[in-house]
Amino acid sequence: MSTATATSNARVPAAVERPGSHQQAEVTRLLPTWLLVVVIAAIALFVLLPLTYIFLASINSDISVARGDFWPAVFTPDNYANIWSSVGLANGLTNSIIVAGSTALVSAALSIGTAYVLVRYQFFGRLTIMRGLLALQSVPGTLLVLPVFVLFSSSATYLGIQVIGTRWGLFITYLTFALPFSTWVMVTYLRGLPRELEEAARIDGASSFGILTKIILPLSWPGIIVSGIFAFLLGWNDVLFASVMTNPESQTAAVALQIFATSTEGGAIPYYGQMMASALVCAAPVVFLYLFFQKYLVGGLTAGGVK
Repeated sequence: MSTATATSNARVPAAVERPGSHQQAEVTRLLPTWLLVVVIAAIALFVLLPLTYIFLASINSDISVARGDFWPAVFTPDNYANIWSSVGLANGLTNSIIVAGSTALVSAALSIGTAYVLVRYQFFGRLTIMRGLLALQSVPGTLLVLPVFVLFSSSATYLGIQVIGTRWGLFITYLTFALPFSTWVMVTYLRGLPRELEEAARIDGASSFGILTKIILPLSWPGIIVSGIFAFLLGWNDVLFASVMTNPESQTAAVALQIFATSTEGGAIPYYGQMMASALVCAAPVVFLYLFFQKYLVGGLTAGGVK
């Protein structure tokens, strides 16, 4: 008994220490620890330094910013209070959230069903549709501004439907570009999902719609979130189409910032502080969006789905 106990006690430290695990972690690391710290610090400095300057300029006076002062002599939050009246940012942010948000939701909802049909079913013209989705991504948006504008403006003449200057007209414009991209993203994502899950559900009597809603949809949230975020950014950052498809009541935040910056260029000292404050306010929703959905952007939900 004493010999067996001593033998088992001697084996415990060897099982706990695992000397090879630390060496394996060192081998899989591409960069040494000190070099990894330097690279991360350089990237953080590259990103945070411009943001720090923008924030300090937003709470500084226009004269100090024009002189090139980095640190404000007097901290003032007046710029954040003035942008809501001078820039008209409230109306622009409301329109941007409505148009970009609806574009993201609709494109993500339509892309999952379209991609499922393209990936799991064989039919005539399937490859042509997929190649067409990929080819649409190579067409510059500047080439389509005039055709889209003429098409939508003609609808008021021939159909009696006013499209130019409306939110839903801008929504249709963004959906035209966002839906092919979102569909292609979901096609790439669904190709990586195991077919065994669908086959098991089909053996249990599930229909195609049931498989899509109960199997594919829960496992596809990372891809849906990614496609939705890119569709949201398409509508949020666009200036080209929004500048010709909207009026003062339906203009987005990007157009409001452009108009404000252009109107203040002729003055003695532009409103640098209000410009910086407006830029930070417009960037805040996108930052919060990434922070809220980061767990879907980083990880996948299909790990371990098939043993």
